[in-house]
Amino acid sequence: MEPVPVDERGAAPDAPRLRASYALDGDGAWIARARHLAAAFLTRVRTEDGLPVSARAVEITQLVVSELVTNARKYAPGPVRLDLCVLGDALEVTVRDGNPVLPVPRAADPGRVGQHGLEIVMAVAEGLDVQQEPAGKRVTARISLLDTPAAG
Repeated sequence: MEPVPVDERGAAPDAPRLRASYALDGDGAWIARARHLAAAFLTRVRTEDGLPVSARAVEITQLVVSELVTNARKYAPGPVRLDLCVLGDALEVTVRDGNPVLPVPRAADPGRVGQHGLEIVMAVAEGLDVQQEPAGKRVTARISLLDTPAAG
């Protein structure tokens, strides 16, 4: 099943469209589709809205989306929601799922096969926030749109 656009809007009808939301449901093919949706969103932000978006930001965003959506698909029942929102010179990638259990970073273990997704996201994102919600949880990663992340 294809991801379904839930919402795309700016602050006013003529404002830049700096957010998008997608309901993801179906088989594993939508993990790759989520990466493509994120890249297309950032391309639109750069070309149509004129905001600076580095190639590095697109690559990191695709990696983060892939890891977060993969984890949601693997560990949570039901649909997953992907929200993308530009705030200043950063992108917030939020994945919501139906599992209320919060992920916990694990100690580094080079012998462990798999289960490194959260560690990867923490290494490449400027920030990570995990919150329980009434029907599951949300995981939000903040990614700089610029090649050099802003201090602070």
